[in-house]
Amino acid sequence: MTAPLRLGTRGSPLALTQARMVADALAAAHGLGEADIEIVPIRTSGDRIQDRALAELGGKALWTKELDRALHEGEIDLAVHSMKDVETIRPETIVIAAMLPRADVRDRLIGAESVAALPQGARIGTSSPRRAAQLRRLRPDLVPVLFRGNVDTRLAKLAAGEADATLLAAAGLDRLGREGIGQSVPVDTMLPAPAQGAVGIETLGANHRVRALLAAIDHAATSACVRAERALLAALGADCRSPVAALAISAGATLHLRAEILSEDGAEHAAGEAQVAANAPHADAAALARQLLDAAPPALRGLFAG
Repeated sequence: MTAPLRLGTRGSPLALTQARMVADALAAAHGLGEADIEIVPIRTSGDRIQDRALAELGGKALWTKELDRALHEGEIDLAVHSMKDVETIRPETIVIAAMLPRADVRDRLIGAESVAALPQGARIGTSSPRRAAQLRRLRPDLVPVLFRGNVDTRLAKLAAGEADATLLAAAGLDRLGREGIGQSVPVDTMLPAPAQGAVGIETLGANHRVRALLAAIDHAATSACVRAERALLAALGADCRSPVAALAISAGATLHLRAEILSEDGAEHAAGEAQVAANAPHADAAALARQLLDAAPPALRGLFAG
């Protein structure tokens, strides 16, 4: 290659680890050397502001807007994201060009053996409306407290006694070599966030050279499942304040998509599942979204724009 492929990423330890995973996949697929790929850390608003919930600050765009700008201004050729942190509606000029094989989709509970084993009135550190709502549905006595920051920051807050327990994505812990930390929560107990465990790579739609390079590392089953989960989010009109869980499992030409929506306190809930076409999930995902909204009590339905 005449110039290094510039790979943009957030600067957290997990983000850099995921960027290296993408760089290694590209190197293996195309016979590239170390000098052919440059990792470019970019500090995002979400990294700078840690004392408030995302919903107060503009939502998931806090993780993407600086990387989007760098793509548009030619500072980077591609951007690596945790797909669960990517807002549903993206700029028309940017495409999700590839996804790596999905890792463990489950949450991991740190501080107790199980949700049932948490002490009465336990404080649970989380910044996720979905996790807070699901926990309070299971245990109305639990008290969510705001936890923002990277994995080490959250674990340090837990160790300092700011909460009695916390939940983190198993995929992130495993990628950071923390496989032994915490207890995995079964998906039948807590359905994960849409796109949890998936690493995605974006580039400009007009950059056909980079799109061709990325096509070689796209994991088709992961892409199909994540696109179905994101199609459900879009049909619901969900945003970062919306407690939504979804998980698609590949079954050949179809996907089995499970989903649930909740009120913020977990008191109201609607769940459903559907078979979704793997190559064109939008209509089937939208039908499931309508099913969820039709089954939801009016107050819960009012939280969504779908």
